[in-house]
Amino acid sequence: MTLRSPVFLLLIPLLLLLFLYKRRKGRKGALGYSSINRLKLTPISWKVRLVSILRWVKAIALVLIIIAMARPVSQLGRTKVTGEGLDIVLAIDVSTSMLAEDFAVGGKRQNRLYVVKEVIEDFIKKRPSDRIGIVVFAGSPYTLSPLTWDHSWLLTQLKDVECGMVEDGTAIGSALTTSLNRLRDSDAKSKIIILLTDGQNNAGSVLPQTAAEASKSLGIKVYTIGAGSMGPVPYPMRDVFGNIVYRQVQIDLDEELLQEIANITGGMYFRATDSNSLRRIYEEIDKMEKTEIEMEYYFEYKELYLYFLLPAMAMLFLEIILKNTIVRSYP
Repeated sequence: MTLRSPVFLLLIPLLLLLFLYKRRKGRKGALGYSSINRLKLTPISWKVRLVSILRWVKAIALVLIIIAMARPVSQLGRTKVTGEGLDIVLAIDVSTSMLAEDFAVGGKRQNRLYVVKEVIEDFIKKRPSDRIGIVVFAGSPYTLSPLTWDHSWLLTQLKDVECGMVEDGTAIGSALTTSLNRLRDSDAKSKIIILLTDGQNNAGSVLPQTAAEASKSLGIKVYTIGAGSMGPVPYPMRDVFGNIVYRQVQIDLDEELLQEIANITGGMYFRATDSNSLRRIYEEIDKMEKTEIEMEYYFEYKELYLYFLLPAMAMLFLEIILKNTIVRSYP
């Protein structure tokens, strides 16, 4: 047990001095009497003894209150563990082309972003020792989360990712640059970016090759993933009556560019044509990117002040009741 505010314990000596002073000073009698020698021979009743005990009860209760004010706490646990981990930024394309429904989950057709989010959620859960950040991009990049070990909060943020949350387009170079900025000041031994897109670079002010060279100079590998089936894919649209209809749309993927980015940075390029292949890609990256780190975990403290405060309040309450009933004194 430790105390968060031990300075309050200085009140205990002052309380004891006050208690001793009051005892030495004594209490003046309300009535004058010639001699009390005969009264000394009278047996002391239990009520008289109780009055003396109540003084100590009150003093003990006040000491307990002071200890409660010092905020006693119990440390539930602290341990140092060795695990595997690194710093990862997940760059996710959220352009409207990610609404194409050429992936399936459980036999039901789903859009690309839905499946990507589901696979990334599993990937995050499997790497509890990593610091992970998320950058979403379309016509411009947006940092959804900086690097964090708080994966529960990260997964909550991931659920809110939707197409249309940033202006449309595909700014691959700018997305890489933003991801690099999240990793630039990291002191981790291993740092990687996993960039997933289903389109061609057509927005942003930074060339993807320039961003890839910067990544190489910083020692950050980029794994690129091209998502989507070959050829025309079903894409949801609304007709003149507002109903959702599907039309076959050709969405071009610049595989050559993604391959170039991966080669420059020492990463790898993968092609995901369905939900199963996408899942296997993230599992493959999970196996490849491992590094040993030492982390120190601190567990929460448990507040113990109630264990002192509640008995003190009960003792004071009992003392007040007894002094005003059974052992009530009259002037």
